[in-house]
Amino acid sequence: MTQPPEITYSDELLADGTVHRRYSDGRNEWRSRSSDGRIHWRDDRGDSGTDERLGRDLVKRSHADGRAGYGRDIGYGRTVWGQGQYVLVNRSSFPGRLGVVLGALGLGAGIAAVQYAPELLSSDEEEELRREAERARSSGGDGGGGDGSGSSDGGDDGGFDDGFDDHGGFGTAGDGGDDHGAHGDAWDGDDFG
Repeated sequence: MTQPPEITYSDELLADGTVHRRYSDGRNEWRSRSSDGRIHWRDDRGDSGTDERLGRDLVKRSHADGRAGYGRDIGYGRTVWGQGQYVLVNRSSFPGRLGVVLGALGLGAGIAAVQYAPELLSSDEEEELRREAERARSSGGDGGGGDGSGSSDGGDDGGFDDGFDDHGGFGTAGDGGDDHGAHGDAWDGDDFG
């Protein structure tokens, strides 16, 4: 089985509260969180849209031109997009030696088809996943999956990072720890989007 290509990214929090995301393929993206928890983004290639957490481990990326796609947070700052088109890896989450150790363990290897995101969800399915995510936030649960970008380390939204990407705009689920409390306005490098 061929493994999906890996695209890494790192986030920089800017003075105005927005985030500048840099991808290893040269793409740059600017991200901000709205009061409803969605991440609004625009990139240096003229694309823009929103990233939204769905359920425990899915992210939906919607583009301004109407395209949409899904990613699945599989832990350790990794999000698989679509049917294995690529894996986004959050290098902000594991800097320095820890990142080297995790990389040496081969955490990018071994992605199975069961970890792929769905190609398409109905509006009813999406709405049920939104309700599931809201219930997890309301109950104070971790809301995260495994520990990948939607981790189980206490974030109210599972720590999704840059939402989805259909290779026309990136996003990955972070690796958890986004405790936005009731306001949902905190940002830490693991925001989905």
